[in-house]
Amino acid sequence: MELLGQFIDIVLHLDRHLELLLAQYGTWIYAILFLIIFCETGLVVTPFLPGDSLLFVAGALAAKGGGLEIVPLCATLSAAAVMGDNVNYWIGRYFGPRVFRWEQSRFFNRAAFDKTHAFYEKHGGKALLIARYMPLARTFAPFVAGVAKMTYPRFVLVDVAGGLTWVISLCGAGYLFGNVPFVKNNLTAVIFGIIGLSLLPLAIGWWKHRSAAAAVAAQKTS
Repeated sequence: MELLGQFIDIVLHLDRHLELLLAQYGTWIYAILFLIIFCETGLVVTPFLPGDSLLFVAGALAAKGGGLEIVPLCATLSAAAVMGDNVNYWIGRYFGPRVFRWEQSRFFNRAAFDKTHAFYEKHGGKALLIARYMPLARTFAPFVAGVAKMTYPRFVLVDVAGGLTWVISLCGAGYLFGNVPFVKNNLTAVIFGIIGLSLLPLAIGWWKHRSAAAAVAAQKTS
C-alpha cells in the first residue's frame, strides 16, 4: 500500500517530482524521461507509467526554462516512443500466437491485451494511431501489431506518425498552457482531466460492447 501511495503521489504531483529531478540531475533529466517513455511504450509489463500527464508537465517545465528545452525534449521523447514501440512490436512478432496461452499475472495484463487485440482486429493499422492516446492500449497496440504480423514498413510509417503527434501535441500543450495561472494552480485537476480524456475512448468502447451484448441477449430472449 505504501508503494501504491507513493506512485499516486508521483502521478498527481509530477511537477514537483520533475522539478526536483531537474534540479538534482540537470541535463540527465532527458535520459530519465526517455527511459520512462521507452518503458511505458516498449514493455508490456509497464503500462501503468504516466505517459500523457508526464509529457504535459515536461512541456510546462520546458516553458519555464532552467534546463529543459522544448525542441530537444520533443525530439528525445519522440525517439523514446518510437524505439519503445519497435521493441514491443518485435517482442510480439517473436512470441506470436503463444501469447494467447498466457494467463493473467502480475506481469501481464491479459484483459488489456484481449481488448487491444479486438480493437486492432476491428480498426487495423489506424488502431496504432488511435491507441497512442489511450493508456494500456498504447502499450499493447505495437505488441498486438507484432502478434498479427503487420508488415514492418507499414508499422514504422504509422508508428512514427503516431509517436510524433502524441509527443508534440502533449508537450506543446504543456509548453503553451502549463504555466497559465489557472492551470498551474489546479494542476492536479488538470492531470485528472488528461487521464480522464485518455480513458474516454476505452469507456466508449466498453459501453458500445456492453450495449451490443445486451442487444444480442434481448434478441435471443424475444
